[in-house]
Amino acid sequence: MSISAAGVLARPDDATAVAGGTRRSRKRRPPDLRRWISPLALVVLWQVASSSGVLPPDKLASPVTVLGSAVELTADGQLGSAFLVSMGRVLGGFAIGALVGVALGLSSGLSRWGERIFDPPVQMLRTLPHLGLIPLFILWFGIGEEPKLALVAAGVAFPLYLNLHAGIRQTDPGLLEASRVLGYTAVERVVHVVLPSALPQTLVGLRISLGAAWLSLIVAEQVNADAGIGYLINNAREFLRTDVVVVGLLVYALLGLATDGLVRGLERRLLRWQVR
Repeated sequence: MSISAAGVLARPDDATAVAGGTRRSRKRRPPDLRRWISPLALVVLWQVASSSGVLPPDKLASPVTVLGSAVELTADGQLGSAFLVSMGRVLGGFAIGALVGVALGLSSGLSRWGERIFDPPVQMLRTLPHLGLIPLFILWFGIGEEPKLALVAAGVAFPLYLNLHAGIRQTDPGLLEASRVLGYTAVERVVHVVLPSALPQTLVGLRISLGAAWLSLIVAEQVNADAGIGYLINNAREFLRTDVVVVGLLVYALLGLATDGLVRGLERRLLRWQVR
């Protein structure tokens, strides 16, 4: 006997048959190319406005110029080295923030005393705009890499904590009662019931946290950075190179989409038991 995610008791062979039938009935749909119509129309409109002089290059470079600058920056290695620096910062800050958020979320979600101790200060701190903490982080950590990592970590920790805590607290009481009847220990209830129930909400928090990580990095790299995508953008702004500015922003956007796509792929793999 096993406890299914839907809160019913099912034999393993029944659950396997249902899962197999669900997988067989689910067909891959081709991508909807109609979703590209409006973005492509905006790019064409942008190019027409630039070519006709309605949009001057000192305000916003044309798509053709932006593409040429992207190729040039890639060829001379500037974009690649900046990408590696920014990726290292976001990965380091994300690791710290995820560790803190998960630790606090588990402590607060699984224990009433943990909730009384940790939840009030976290709820107070999360209402502060974490981007406004830059002056304090500079005072505490200096102007090196530490304030950048701290800012990214702060952007990651709070969404992950809130979603993990909420996912644990929203565990179906019926599933918990069924696990007690089946003789599960407290640890087994947490591992086999509570954490799987909290997984969908936690993955939502992970997606939000990754978005917050890139947003925090954009701001952090504007503060005394000597490398990274933000440094390229800042340096280009000084010389009115709007083409390079747009290239940097597009790289940030593509990185955000890529990491979000990775989490969505992880969702599909880990949440295969969900009927969709």
